Amino acid sequence: MPGPGESSKSKVPGKLGPAPTRLRQIALAVKDLEQARRELTHVIGTQVIFEDPAVAQFGLKNFLVPLGGDLVEVVSPIQNNTTAGRLLDKRGDGGYMIIMQTEDAKERREYIEANHLSKVIWGYEHDDVVCAQYHPKGLQGGMMAELDSHAPTKNNPTPLKDRFSPWHACGPNYAKYSEGMKRTSHLTLEGCVLRLAPGDLGHEAAARRWEEVFGVGRSRDLLAFTNARLGFVRGQDGQRDGLVSVTVGVNGTREFQEILNRASKAGLCGDGFINMCGIRWYFVLTGRDLAKL
Repeated sequence: MPGPGESSKSKVPGKLGPAPTRLRQIALAVKDLEQARRELTHVIGTQVIFEDPAVAQFGLKNFLVPLGGDLVEVVSPIQNNTTAGRLLDKRGDGGYMIIMQTEDAKERREYIEANHLSKVIWGYEHDDVVCAQYHPKGLQGGMMAELDSHAPTKNNPTPLKDRFSPWHACGPNYAKYSEGMKRTSHLTLEGCVLRLAPGDLGHEAAARRWEEVFGVGRSRDLLAFTNARLGFVRGQDGQRDGLVSVTVGVNGTREFQEILNRASKAGLCGDGFINMCGIRWYFVLTGRDLAKL
């Protein structure tokens, strides 16, 4: 018989290999939330599709903007002594969390905990959603990791494959926030780069570790998500670990040029990149079928 709080279907796998995983959301932490909102929405040409009142329990405010069906979340502290606030004091504006979507986050959590691979620091299960956040200790790259899943339903039969599938972080009003996603269908999240801690030169070992823990398959030294790639660069003295850059694909020459023009006029352009929220943004012209991942 299952013990208290255990399901009769619960299992603790002894061996669990890679599984299809989507890079669904990147979270950033900033000191000035309104400035970040103005810059991101203006330069990218997108709009806020959700502000989550529930993050107030963590002493934060936030907003989410879409890159097609994937998301950039920006958080900022509204109270003292928050995790995001301590990170901002240490490193300044920049990366906060990598949020992934898999087919069965509960099974992966059981595997992680049974094999002592990482510590769950917060999570929940509600309706078709399983959410688990993991302690960054032992995960190279200086970012908190979250691995979630939506169970298939009649209205959402292929949660991982449908580009505009429901996503719990955007709130309950799918009809409203999916409109915002589809308005940015010319944009795609192509990938990101994390820097290791100073003195850590093992970028391939970092990718192997994330593969072992979260089941994201590797392509050489890159994590190969179903929609994007995540890489690591060696740590450098004097350089903080964490998120270095995000790459966004733009399908359309006019839309691509408009982004560059707006960034230039706002004084945000660097040498081949755009500087917003403490990280580098690379925009690349794409021409693939954006109806598919």
